[in-house]
Amino acid sequence: MRPTARLLQHTARITLFTRRGCGLCDTAKSVLNSLGKKRSFEYNEIDVMAPEQEQWKNAYEFDVPVVHIQRVFHTYSKPDIATEARKLMHRFNEDEVEKLIDEAEGHS
Repeated sequence: MRPTARLLQHTARITLFTRRGCGLCDTAKSVLNSLGKKRSFEYNEIDVMAPEQEQWKNAYEFDVPVVHIQRVFHTYSKPDIATEARKLMHRFNEDEVEKLIDEAEGHS
């Protein structure tokens, strides 16, 4: 039995860990916004200082911005399955993000 095309669908998921008043975070958002105009990916943004984000505050409070890039497989039978996150921290450009997207999606 061969898997259907739907079972083979995957996308890159980018999660930006940020906080208010962070100039580097504003630059990171600009980089990701610009890349999003050229390439499709899921995007999530997490404010590490939000009360419900204690685990991310403990991990990244002094390291934002941080980007996690994962390959996500979409299936009907299971919740989305994501690969281990590839990470960029502090300063990064479109090329660096795109390279990690390619690696996450298995294009490297």
